Amino acid sequence: MSRKQMLPQGGGGLADDSGCPILHVDMDAFFASVELLDRPELRGLPVIVGAAGARGVVLSATYEARRFGVHSAMPMTRAMRVCPRATIIPPDHRKYTAVSRGVMEIFRSITPEVEPISSDEAFLDVGGARRRLGSPSAIAAMIREQVAEQYGITCSVGVASNKFVAKLASRQCKPDGLLVVPADGVVEFLHPLPVAALWGVGERTEQVLVRLGIRTVGDLAQVPVSTLQRELGAAGAHLATLAWGRDERPVVAHTPDKSIGNEETFPFDVDDPEAIRRELLRLSERVAARLRASGQVGRTVCVKLRRADFTTITRSRTLREATDVAKEIFATSCELFAAAGLDRVRLRLVGVRMENLRPAGTVTRQLSLGERETGWREAEQAMDKAIRRFGPDAVRPASLVRPPSGPMDL
Repeated sequence: MSRKQMLPQGGGGLADDSGCPILHVDMDAFFASVELLDRPELRGLPVIVGAAGARGVVLSATYEARRFGVHSAMPMTRAMRVCPRATIIPPDHRKYTAVSRGVMEIFRSITPEVEPISSDEAFLDVGGARRRLGSPSAIAAMIREQVAEQYGITCSVGVASNKFVAKLASRQCKPDGLLVVPADGVVEFLHPLPVAALWGVGERTEQVLVRLGIRTVGDLAQVPVSTLQRELGAAGAHLATLAWGRDERPVVAHTPDKSIGNEETFPFDVDDPEAIRRELLRLSERVAARLRASGQVGRTVCVKLRRADFTTITRSRTLREATDVAKEIFATSCELFAAAGLDRVRLRLVGVRMENLRPAGTVTRQLSLGERETGWREAEQAMDKAIRRFGPDAVRPASLVRPPSGPMDL
């Protein structure tokens, strides 16, 4: 890995990170990097992730494509004009979600104070982890190593005294870098940056500031707040505060999912029990795949049934053991549907949800007498891999399970 290292102090040593408990971790070209795990022959080449066609937009691009001017949210037609030799890969959000969840779990193993901003970036407050894991910069280096070792992708980390400066630092050291901005070096770091680096400075605001002769953050810092407010309204005071590197917002931890579920509204009301069970099967497979992707298992199966008159009925059952296997979720869902007594009632929506979640690694499964050590779970994991590699149409797990005509025979 390349090492865009830490901001040096005046004496030439490494930056003082003692007042820098906030990390901003940002994956590098996240969607594209995940795709290259399956397409290593494309490494070093311009690659664009997005839907092709007149209405498609760029979701992610490798840095080789970015050198041609390709960037996220760019219309695909324009991206292909500026980089005609780029390889276009359609997005596979299932893969990105799985890697994102795994990366976030690495963060939460460091500190519970994790605030995800999107699927590929998060703020961490590591103040409480110093005694256990070392300095903020050491923790940042450890995160980068773990992400690279476990998922084969790189990330950039900004280390600073607050969220605003940490995010700017991670941006400045991309790709694959680590940058510490000491608490007493914020102004020195911030003021030479272009004014567009400030949060809230879009194209229009930048035009106003440039008209006033304000091109850098340092220029803006010297302008009276009253002048900025006159030109920009309430945003003027906000920008004046940021120009001096002040940001009082804490890291707000987001807890992992308390449940994972999917539901489907039928295009027309359905009263055929076979059709409803087929939909329960499809939903069970989706829920099980999401559980496995998140590294969790659930113990409580919930079924949601909404009648044509919008009356909603929910039924749930707690299993003897937690699971992430579609076969078991489906069997329980069908039993709950049967117990609800809605066999010939018109339904407009059905849903399946797993609750009482816990990390899969914390659960030990007890085999029944005569049960094989490998079976349905391993088969479903193999299908997960096939879907990730060849797309959702390559394998249809539902076709491997015969829809029941009576009691479950799975």
